[in-house]
Amino acid sequence: MSSPSDNDAFISHSLGALLHLARRARLAASPAELGFIAVNETLALAPYRQAALWLADRGVVALSGVVSPDANAPFAQWLERVARQLLKEGDNPCVVSPNTLAPAEAAEWDEWLPAHALWVPLSKSTPGGLLLARDTPWQQGEIGLITEWADIWAHEWQIQAKPDARSRWRMLADAWPDAADRKAWRRHWLTFHGWRFRLKRMRQWQAADVRANVAALWHRRTLRYSILAAAVALFPVRFSVLAPGELVPAQPAVVRAPLDGTVDKFFVTPNSQVKAGDKLFQLDLTTLSSRLAVAKQGLVTAEAEYRQSAQQAVFDPKSKAQLAILQGRIAERQAEADLLSAQFAKAQATAPRDGIVLMDDPSEWIGKPVSTGERIITIAGADDAEVEAWLSPGDVIDLPPGAEVTLYLNASPLKPVDATVRYLAHEAVSRPDGSFAYRLRATLADGQEKPRVGLKGTVKVRGEHVPLAYWVLRRPLASLRQATGL
Repeated sequence: MSSPSDNDAFISHSLGALLHLARRARLAASPAELGFIAVNETLALAPYRQAALWLADRGVVALSGVVSPDANAPFAQWLERVARQLLKEGDNPCVVSPNTLAPAEAAEWDEWLPAHALWVPLSKSTPGGLLLARDTPWQQGEIGLITEWADIWAHEWQIQAKPDARSRWRMLADAWPDAADRKAWRRHWLTFHGWRFRLKRMRQWQAADVRANVAALWHRRTLRYSILAAAVALFPVRFSVLAPGELVPAQPAVVRAPLDGTVDKFFVTPNSQVKAGDKLFQLDLTTLSSRLAVAKQGLVTAEAEYRQSAQQAVFDPKSKAQLAILQGRIAERQAEADLLSAQFAKAQATAPRDGIVLMDDPSEWIGKPVSTGERIITIAGADDAEVEAWLSPGDVIDLPPGAEVTLYLNASPLKPVDATVRYLAHEAVSRPDGSFAYRLRATLADGQEKPRVGLKGTVKVRGEHVPLAYWVLRRPLASLRQATGL
């Protein structure tokens, strides 16, 4: 049992701490410093483990041991819901436990706070409260001191803190009627005022001519401009996008390197006409000629050895045993010579079909090593052309079957080329500039002059009809959603 002197010392210490905190609150330089004092220096009045300051117009303002609380953190959001419930309990401080909360918040109590918590509401002019939590129960003396300190702190907060943009929005949201109030208000309006408005409007239309009323409404500037704006926004337009494009061969014949080697010379020039079987280019034959000569000489030597052994086999049984080996060597040399002869014939590439030669500067190929299967020349038919375009991911739209395509050539912008979509690739591929795009191919329309393959320009792809407002705002809305995620 404590003596009277101990009680006097405790009271003296508590009052001194309260006066010190009141002075600290008056000398605080900013609202942030006031919040720091509330959650960290209240420890001078009573011990606790965690403290949180919550205001109705600002949310979680300060947390003990935290420089700047994150409003999106799970703990802050849980405190927001708990404080909203405790604010409805009244203006008196109360001891809080999981039993006093809703089941959803009570289930998370052990994850965030100790067993015993104290909720101290602030003044009516500053809706909010101070939540203190610790492992031991709260005493009445401690509750009284903290309540007095909360009143002093709320008074200083009201003097220093001014409503900011965030607090104004929160006050507006709190003042907005809930769903039940809005439903009751709507029902009252529809039952009484709504019928009154309808009867009044019917009497007006019965008393005057309909056309006169329409004319009067149309002469109202706001209504007139609103109708015009709505008509323009809803006006149907053809949805279209622009993309770079060019004329490419529809079914080209690709001539590739028949074997590994070095390009020696070309027999054709770019954009020249060729027929099937014409020589196109030739690989360097030096190495092949040498290998073929060696193989043929090896074949002659193997045949000579075989004849010599065949003559000796009449008298020498050992030579007769070597005939099978020499026959196999002759077959090996013959196969090697046939292979090199076939490669020697392939070293000269020929045209597989009639058409136009599409290639770069031949001088860049001469002396260049090539691998088997490497593309060297493309041959396209004179009228075998179609439109190729590359749509960026942001320009891919829904295209109906047979969507119209127009190619405006850079060489002749006044003579557009019409086509219809043949296919749009389902997967974007990497372009030489590092971007990704979808390949679109379109078949040229009949009855028009077909320009030569290789001309470039701008492609206009037309989709379905959409409102003008959607056509104008599609890109800004897409950028806004990418930036905000809404």
